[in-house]
Amino acid sequence: MQPMTRRVLASTLLTYLLGRSALAQVSLNKEKTTGRTLVTIFLRGAMDGLSMIAPVGDDDYHRHRKALGIGASGLKLTDFFAFHPAMAPLHPFFLEGKLSGIHAIGSQDQSRSHFEAMALMERGAAGSPAEISSGWVARWLDATRPTEVSPLRGIGFGPIQPDILRGATDVSTIQDLAELRLTLPGAAPVDLRQRLVQSYATGTDPLSKAGKEMFRVLETLERLDPKNYKAANGAVYPTSHLGNGLKQTALLIKADVGLEVACLDQTGWDTHVAQGATVGILAENFKDLATSLAAFATDLGPQLDSTTVVVMTEFGRRVPENSGLGTDHGRASAWLVLGGGVQGGKVFAQWPGLKEDQLEGPGDLKVTTDYRNALIEVLKRHGSAEAALKTFPGAQPAPVGLFT
Repeated sequence: MQPMTRRVLASTLLTYLLGRSALAQVSLNKEKTTGRTLVTIFLRGAMDGLSMIAPVGDDDYHRHRKALGIGASGLKLTDFFAFHPAMAPLHPFFLEGKLSGIHAIGSQDQSRSHFEAMALMERGAAGSPAEISSGWVARWLDATRPTEVSPLRGIGFGPIQPDILRGATDVSTIQDLAELRLTLPGAAPVDLRQRLVQSYATGTDPLSKAGKEMFRVLETLERLDPKNYKAANGAVYPTSHLGNGLKQTALLIKADVGLEVACLDQTGWDTHVAQGATVGILAENFKDLATSLAAFATDLGPQLDSTTVVVMTEFGRRVPENSGLGTDHGRASAWLVLGGGVQGGKVFAQWPGLKEDQLEGPGDLKVTTDYRNALIEVLKRHGSAEAALKTFPGAQPAPVGLFT
């Protein structure tokens, strides 16, 4: 190894931090803008909202979905809508008034391309992702940025930073909190840390401040011990990517490290073939989603009151099933909102109908709720109305009514 001069130590630390987690950009802070945490879960691949929240009260639904429809096995939400049976773990939260649904929601994207539609929605644009270069969560964090911020203010769980966080500086993108350890080949961890800490102990320049704050972050995470975290209230998380991400999100919320936004995703929703009705690929995805979310809500207990979870997807599936017993790319879908202040026990929908002359294009559910209106209401719940509107330039808000 090179002699451990301050220059080499600085280079070592920055290379490690920037290569692993982007935590070196900001300083750790006890301050939190609103005392609330927003959790977004993006279902990538276009989730079939007509199966998650089935319009069982619409006769045309059963006519279109003879093989894939949800009938008597659905869990009653309202006189018109029913949950897919695999969503059973979340049903009690709906009945308790902590969970609501939004149906016929989507963007104005007409491409029916996953990549175009995801980019548009994650950037908070209207008709084209090229309209805006940054992600809407990034803009929100920038608009509500306090004087000092925590590098754990925003977290994206995954191998790469999602578009929803594009342009943000107050965020970290990681796959697992347990990965954040200061170790390098050929160096004893304790010796390496001591020498780095000593090197940055007395400096007052920005690099020294970033280094010192970074050690505080690492010490905090080590003290939290993510690998051995025990969920509360008997909650049991599935060992899936989503379950693990929500488990770690709960840990950070409880630890009060300044987390304001956590962005997660779940893939595998592109069900062109062998989608299944109450069993199959789609049902397994619903089971993972519902079990993960139910564990998260149970684990948080009273802290769910200061948390909002938004489950979103880029677009829905076509109304008629196809010859491969699947569904093709459509337009509108369904979302979920879980947490404190939510007008739970409701499905918010301006139902467009499923008759042929009520469908859009080749047979799609029409979008009657602009996705930005739902997100603006969520952000108002988490801060100022002015900042929420600035986050979505050009939007013409219309009330959805998600919160009390």
